[in-house]
Amino acid sequence: MRIIKLLILTCALSLNTVFAQENNVSGNSQIENGSALESPQIRVIPIKDSNNERNYELYIELPEDYTENNSKKYPVLYYTDAMWHLEMLSGSTEYILENVILVGISWQKDIAKDLKQQYGAHASRFTDYSFWKKTNPNHPKLKFGQAKNHLEFIRNDVIQYVENNYRTDSNSRSYFGYSLSGAFGAYILLTRPDTFDNYILGSPLNKGLIPYLSEINTELEPLESTLNANVFIAYGTLEKEKDEPIDEFIKLLDSRKDLTVSIQNKVIEGDHQTAFPMIAVQSVTWLSSLMSHVSSGNEVSFWDIPYLNNAFVNTTPEDRKDRISVDTLAVSSNDRKAILNLSQEIFDGKHGSYDALLISHKNKLVFESYYKKGRINLPHGQASAVKAYTSLVLGRAIQMGYLSMEDLNKPLISFLKDINPEKITKGAEKITLHKALTMHGGLNIDRDKWKEIEKDSTRLKGQGFIQTLLEHSEPITSASQTYLYGNFNPMLVMTVIDAVVPGTAEDFIKTELLDKLGITNYKWSTHISGLPEAGWRASIMSRDMIKLGNLVLNKGKLNGEQLISADYLEKANSGIVKPTQDWIPKTYRYGYFWYQTPIMVDSKSYDATFAWGGGGQHIIVVAALDLTIVISGHDGKDTIMTQLLKTIVPAFVKT
Repeated sequence: MRIIKLLILTCALSLNTVFAQENNVSGNSQIENGSALESPQIRVIPIKDSNNERNYELYIELPEDYTENNSKKYPVLYYTDAMWHLEMLSGSTEYILENVILVGISWQKDIAKDLKQQYGAHASRFTDYSFWKKTNPNHPKLKFGQAKNHLEFIRNDVIQYVENNYRTDSNSRSYFGYSLSGAFGAYILLTRPDTFDNYILGSPLNKGLIPYLSEINTELEPLESTLNANVFIAYGTLEKEKDEPIDEFIKLLDSRKDLTVSIQNKVIEGDHQTAFPMIAVQSVTWLSSLMSHVSSGNEVSFWDIPYLNNAFVNTTPEDRKDRISVDTLAVSSNDRKAILNLSQEIFDGKHGSYDALLISHKNKLVFESYYKKGRINLPHGQASAVKAYTSLVLGRAIQMGYLSMEDLNKPLISFLKDINPEKITKGAEKITLHKALTMHGGLNIDRDKWKEIEKDSTRLKGQGFIQTLLEHSEPITSASQTYLYGNFNPMLVMTVIDAVVPGTAEDFIKTELLDKLGITNYKWSTHISGLPEAGWRASIMSRDMIKLGNLVLNKGKLNGEQLISADYLEKANSGIVKPTQDWIPKTYRYGYFWYQTPIMVDSKSYDATFAWGGGGQHIIVVAALDLTIVISGHDGKDTIMTQLLKTIVPAFVKT
């Protein structure tokens, strides 16, 4: 069977041809009859539209292991224009997404003879897939605008039949349509987005269809709750006329307050016909990426990663040979249930948009889960948690003797030999590493002027960045040195690191921190100064966040080696100042780019220290409980901290 499908797929790709599927109704004699792929895996099921008594067929192909595991549920890929798409999708899924049920939906089987004679066996596609009711005098026999009825047939008859008769995963329904059936998919997505979780729309729209969709959109009632959908849109490079309507359709989706859509929009080499095979293969590859917490490794931006159809939750994490010890979640049954309930709530979006939750106890990973855009092997943006990692880099420099604890209170400019003291603002010597690490640097710079200065990147290279800051700042005084988050403080610290360590700060971060922890799959952006970013714009995997948290838990030791200065870590996590932002909880304190807060459990207080980045990046360390908690996300409000601590920490108080 695999050999047959491989030959079919290879031929389709090498010839790069496909049956014509234009949205006109002239048809094409080459494809009127069609041919089914003969296979014992495919079941032909007659099915009737319960609303209008029209007859169709379903072509159902089950995975090869379907009969081997009676408890396993499978995702389903539904596709229209079945006779045209069956062979390509069957061949593609066999090698890319083999654990999926394929359900092809035929054209109407009992169409009138005169229609079949004039338009071919596929005549019903022009009426079933069209959402415009405009009559065409050249085709008076065709009743356009039946998309709503056909959608109800798919929802009420097709999907119900499949889910009642096969072991399907109702959280993982996908749709594939190309050309006119792609436009039908766009209509489904706009009007009844809960029909499918994932939509593949190949060459779906032309300019004339957008006004109809826009009108339909204005008449829709808002959904009761926000829905998520993954969308893959693709068309040929020679289909330039598709650019504008597809952009307009994406804007239409973005305007929906009740619909969150993750869209991958691709342009594939070829025209409407020749682009089809590769669109089919690439879309199935995309589909496989949202059915597994393990990424295929294709380079995509974070925002192009589709949402997982199901949460991946493991209470006995896998040993991935990545220097992380693993064990089983050993808490009471009630606490285990509470953690699993929290995990499901995260997947359901009850607490916001979060991508991963991991728990390590006694230096062993005991719980691992991924949701939405989370993947076990992809780096996740860290936002301001990078500040905490910069702090660890400084602690490594101190441990290696390039700085001392006493140096933290010396003028920062004393470490920067390229600074010209004659040109800098008064009071610059008041800025110390201690002040910068606690967000008390005291710089006062007109931001509009700074935007103009940034255009001259040459002067900002290396220590020139600090030189320019100090030249344009108002005088540094005791009054100006109050808590002000950000305000160039992280880059003040990074510039000192670069100045005192051998080689560059970039090399030092890699060799003396990340390499030693086995952190190899990461991205760390470069600042305009040419140095590594110190406050944001870095990405690491969630498992590697656990490594950093455990390093703090172990007071800077790694496998018996003192990697980070213990004295520095104690100071960094001591809650030195009170943040002044009004939205920060009153119990939070701030050390050296690390936050601290007490956690109350049954009237007893436990100190927690944590790295915190916007969108929901947290590394939480509760040393008294040998506990490290990691969560990553992309949530604007990021209010999950309270729920995490309330649910997870008490479970480990009892162990």
